[in-house]
Amino acid sequence: MRFSKQIATVAVAVAATWTLSSATSFAADRSLYERLGGQGAIQAVVTKFINNVGGDKRINSYFATTDLKKLNKLLVEQVCAASGGPCTYSGRDMKTTHKGMKVTTAAFNALVEDLVSALDTFNVPEKEKGELLSVLGPMKSDIVEVP
Repeated sequence: MRFSKQIATVAVAVAATWTLSSATSFAADRSLYERLGGQGAIQAVVTKFINNVGGDKRINSYFATTDLKKLNKLLVEQVCAASGGPCTYSGRDMKTTHKGMKVTTAAFNALVEDLVSALDTFNVPEKEKGELLSVLGPMKSDIVEVP
C-alpha cells in the first residue's frame, strides 16, 4: 500500500510539473490582448481609468468638454489594437488629437498613474502591466507639448 501511495505522489508531481510547464509555454504564445483578458477586461479597465481621470484634479480639466462615451470607445479600441487584439483604432492620431492642449509632462505622468491604478484595481500582473505601458509609452512624444 505504501508503494502505491509513493507512485501516486510521483504521478501527481509529474502531472503538476507538466501542467505548469504547458501553461507557461501556452502563456508565452498568447498575445498581450489575450493575457489582459480580452475585450471585456480591457473595457473594465478603461472605464475605471476614465473614472480615475475624472476624479483627478491634476488633469480632469483637460477632459472637461470631452465626449466620455466616445473617449471610452476609442480608448478600448486603442488598447485592444495596441495589445494585439482584433480591434482597429478609429480615432485620430495622438499628435492631432492633443495639438494645442498644452499637455505637460506632469499631466501625462498623472494620466499614467491613473491608468496604473485602474490596472491595479483589476490585479493585472506586473508583466502585462509593464508590456502595456511600454506599448503606450511612446505616445508621450505626440501628446506632451510642454515639458
